Amino acid sequence: MDKFDGIRAFTQVVVSGGFAAAARDMGLSRSAVNKLVIALENDLGVQLLHRSTRVVTPTETGLAFYERCVEILASLEEAERSLTQLQKEPKGRLRINAPMSFGIMHLSPALANFLVQYPDLQVELTLSDRFVDPIEEGFDITVRIAKPQASASLIVHTLAPAQRVLCASSTYLEAHNIPTHPNELRHHSCLHYGQLAFENQWTLIGPDGEHTFSVKGTLCSNNGEVLRDAAVRGLGITLLPRFIVEPELQQGKLQVVLPDYHPTELSIYVIYPVNRHLSTKVRLLVDFLQQQFGSH
Repeated sequence: MDKFDGIRAFTQVVVSGGFAAAARDMGLSRSAVNKLVIALENDLGVQLLHRSTRVVTPTETGLAFYERCVEILASLEEAERSLTQLQKEPKGRLRINAPMSFGIMHLSPALANFLVQYPDLQVELTLSDRFVDPIEEGFDITVRIAKPQASASLIVHTLAPAQRVLCASSTYLEAHNIPTHPNELRHHSCLHYGQLAFENQWTLIGPDGEHTFSVKGTLCSNNGEVLRDAAVRGLGITLLPRFIVEPELQQGKLQVVLPDYHPTELSIYVIYPVNRHLSTKVRLLVDFLQQQFGSH
């Protein structure tokens, strides 16, 4: 027996003045209420009620217990109301980390809408294209664009696929041989993430299978918008998430290269430490972001 069920049944019997009335008020049968009270008395080892065919009254011990029970149940109800209110109107600070381009272009307007719904929250958004350790650096939620990896210390929620596209400006393609196969990219200026001192690995999948190769270019950066702008200026071919280059593709400033070949797919996902799993504000934000980006 749940002791709180017995306490609720006992206090209702005292308030209602009998088992039949208490049963009606609780939406239970009379025998169910009686069993709950008897089980409570047996568990406590005391008689709480005087029972007669006409009336039920608390014993002296039962009256003292009833007064304490009323206080306990009132405190429990207040705690439940407070929790419900917290779920509806979460308060406090949320520290969020996200990639620069995605943060500026898509996450920041979404967070503005989130804060309109929950004005008592304070969001601290840090945009950075470096890899961060959310536990070590104290972030409540981290947004990443990569292949999700399982971790015993982190919860992972995928928001949406991050389709990437190989593209360049018509100016660059007119000045160089337009590649017809991934192997030819070795001879092109490829604008890539990383460092100039290291070759970058690209993988493309097409009709003749998977191709992984090293690329070099005149510019590399840890920021997609920098690479996009360089590609628009005709400095080379770049491989970027479509959400970064879609406007330029639509406007004709960039065009797709090797349309029959596609890169391995990445995901936009959120991670947060396991100890944040029960946080109302974290859960609400994750649910909100899944609604915002899950259909894209």
